[in-house]
Amino acid sequence: MNVIESVRGDFFISTDKKKLDIPLIHSFLTAEAGWCDGIPYDTVKNSIENSLNFGLYKKENQIGFARIISDYATIAYLGDVFIFKDYRGLGLSKWLMDEIIGHPNLQGLRRWILLTSTAEWLYQKYGFVRLPNPDIYMERHNPDVYKASEKR
Repeated sequence: MNVIESVRGDFFISTDKKKLDIPLIHSFLTAEAGWCDGIPYDTVKNSIENSLNFGLYKKENQIGFARIISDYATIAYLGDVFIFKDYRGLGLSKWLMDEIIGHPNLQGLRRWILLTSTAEWLYQKYGFVRLPNPDIYMERHNPDVYKASEKR
């Protein structure tokens, strides 16, 4: 898949995995995100390796991230979206979402999914809605999986 980059002043978004600061992403996810506290470094690294990633940068410093899990034909899952607090309120999350939704390999999908408890207002602007039929959805969720991996 081709690397895509977009620039706005001192900021840029890139899908180049080589630019990602994996220790920084891991630090945020394990200690600040709240949705995957304690996630092991190798799990983050593996998730990035197997995803379409969007790094957000100010000059050369990474300040945000999002990733997509997809078959590139029917479905995409948007996850691990964050922008550091000092850079919120600048329109960067909307720009990041524009780049994700507009990515050429993610066009014509039947379904996009995500889980959020904090930024519903943002995702609604991109057509995300609460589940209209939650009774048909199922999940297998293990919220303690990272605690179990600490014991190994």
